[in-house]
Amino acid sequence: MKLIDLIDRCAARLDEAGVAFGHGTTDAFDEAAWLVLWKLGRPLDRLDEHADDEVDAAREQQAQALVEERIATRKPAAYLTREAWLQGVPFYVDERAIVPRSFIAELLADGTIDPWLGAHTRRVLDLCTGNGSLAVLAALAWPQVQVDGADLSAEALAVAGINVRKHGLQDRVRLVESDGLAALPGPYDLILCNPPYVNSASMAALPAEYRAEPGLALAGGADGMDFVRGLLRDAPARMGEQAVLVLEIGNERAHFEAAFPRLEAVWLDTSAGGDQVLLLTRQALVRQ
Repeated sequence: MKLIDLIDRCAARLDEAGVAFGHGTTDAFDEAAWLVLWKLGRPLDRLDEHADDEVDAAREQQAQALVEERIATRKPAAYLTREAWLQGVPFYVDERAIVPRSFIAELLADGTIDPWLGAHTRRVLDLCTGNGSLAVLAALAWPQVQVDGADLSAEALAVAGINVRKHGLQDRVRLVESDGLAALPGPYDLILCNPPYVNSASMAALPAEYRAEPGLALAGGADGMDFVRGLLRDAPARMGEQAVLVLEIGNERAHFEAAFPRLEAVWLDTSAGGDQVLLLTRQALVRQ
């Protein structure tokens, strides 16, 4: 069987089984391509080159077995392959940390945040770092900065440590166990945060793939703003005078604006639109 035909067959199986996507892919074909290419040891970005490769029966069965595992367990594909990608950069991940998918990664890559930075930007915090992907991407984007990656979960930080070492950034990325900002006196020139922000009604309706992730990294209370309230209260004391905070809130803009009606926010455009990520200056936080 040709590789492309195997992927098509596996995609049809995923569609038939009604699995949920959103952990690196958005449809059955891309998910099947990821799983099949990974299992067969082909580069994930070289499908066109290998589409007509012949796959023998034994390897075909191995790939189909992985797809069946995806269906049976409802685990995100990244937990099965132990790998996720953000902006073309590979990261290790397992069930101890949320699968990385933050839109902040796009803003680091395309320079959207850069106009708010400058020579003063020396210390960066990635709060709720999970597997450390944003901390790593920040260190790669700005070679002159020192980055703290912080999380409440010691298990997530163990995964983050794997990624810091994977990218050779031990000298520039420090990992800190912290409940919010409690163990992080700063001052920081830039704070990045993709916090738990899913409201309780949405949490109850999440597909099994999302429930396979650590709930601590997702659940944000009744309106999704529990963690954010504490963060915005405590952040100014940890920020330099020219510092900014970049915050991801997913689909919770209405809840965010209801919780902070007087806060002046700059909404940043991402591939998901202009209401997923916002930027706050220290001055705006102090004035609210």
